[in-house]
Amino acid sequence: MPDHADSGGPDGVAPRAIVRRQPPEQWLFSGIYGLVLASALVAALDAGGEEADPGADTLWLLLTALASSAAHGYAHVIAQRASGDGAATTSRLRSVLTEWPLVVAVLPTVGLLLASVAGWWTEEAAADAALLFNTAALFALGTWAARTAGHGWPSSCLAGGLDMLIGLVIILANSLIH
Repeated sequence: MPDHADSGGPDGVAPRAIVRRQPPEQWLFSGIYGLVLASALVAALDAGGEEADPGADTLWLLLTALASSAAHGYAHVIAQRASGDGAATTSRLRSVLTEWPLVVAVLPTVGLLLASVAGWWTEEAAADAALLFNTAALFALGTWAARTAGHGWPSSCLAGGLDMLIGLVIILANSLIH
């Protein structure tokens, strides 16, 4: 008997099937990687002496996330091929597609930068907001991962705090460099 939870429900929609089969570890890995990538890229936007171009910067951020996601997924394909399994299968395509959380994790930063394109605030303010959001999201993901693993609140918050340190280091480096 088919398991509708694994097939995306009774309608059999494929994207939900990919989401349901994907282990939480993969989502966490790609999500945290995407947040760190977005933070590093947005911190690099604030180059002194350059005129801000939030539209182009947003496009580059999104393209970099897509390229990183595809490259990471393709690296899994190459590793499978190197292990002796040379057959082309749909699991190879799934390896690439399971990197979608990396792109999703970049979307809040993209949204904040698009707000600067709309003129709601400066690109510098959008970048600062993105760095703060991403740092808080790193804390939340780290805490959630530890809670999911069965840790208590104190150790989970410590784990989240350690993940948050990555964002704080990027913020510190950004302030020292600029």
